[in-house]
Amino acid sequence: MKLTFLGTGTSQGVPVIACACEVCTSLNTKDNRLRTSAMLEVDEKIIVFDSGPDFRQQMLREKVSKLDAIIFTHEHKDHVAGLDDVRAFNFITNKPIDVYASHNVQIALKREFHYVFSEKDYPGIPKIHLHTITNDSFRINQTKFIPIELLHYKLSVFGFRVNNLTYITDANFIPEKEFDKIAGTDILVLNALRKKKHLSHFTLKEALGIIDKVKPKKAFLTHISHLMGLHDEVQNELPANVFLAYDGLVVDC
Repeated sequence: MKLTFLGTGTSQGVPVIACACEVCTSLNTKDNRLRTSAMLEVDEKIIVFDSGPDFRQQMLREKVSKLDAIIFTHEHKDHVAGLDDVRAFNFITNKPIDVYASHNVQIALKREFHYVFSEKDYPGIPKIHLHTITNDSFRINQTKFIPIELLHYKLSVFGFRVNNLTYITDANFIPEKEFDKIAGTDILVLNALRKKKHLSHFTLKEALGIIDKVKPKKAFLTHISHLMGLHDEVQNELPANVFLAYDGLVVDC
């Protein structure tokens, strides 16, 4: 099983186009972050967590030639805006893309991409097959996915446990009962927006506290704002088993 970080950044804070900070002007490619998404290769399937505004660019960069499924963590625009671009994979495979989403995410998708769900079968529109996620496990092919119910301020969102990998983004609270699903994780991916307190995202300190509680073999931080600081400087501050993820990073799970 392999996880590729398609994007590790966020729309939070000052827009990069208007920012002249040392991170946004850095020549280190690890400081150049697209919106957060990840690609899982497992059981001969290509599965993507979230399709944000940079989805097309990310898939072209990684030279992805097929897509089997998208799993949505939540309905915010920076995680769903790229859904339209699945049409390229429809063209290649001549079949719908399986999309796994909670009831609330499906409401947002039907609002934002109403033409996809129209009774009129307009040529060339994206073709998807919706599957409803609840807080119960489900399978894609032979692989078991365990949803982890989290809070992103007051919004219910999902993380996912897949074998010995746990993927969590856009959260600031993990209910105690959900920690049982994370226990024994070898690789933990967790959001850490910045060092300063935030209303709806874990800070670096909060993320490190969770990592210390879970005790994975390795942890990777994602959904990183430019306010976190330069990649190499922040990495030097982290424990030996914790890594600041970057776009294009590939992790064997």
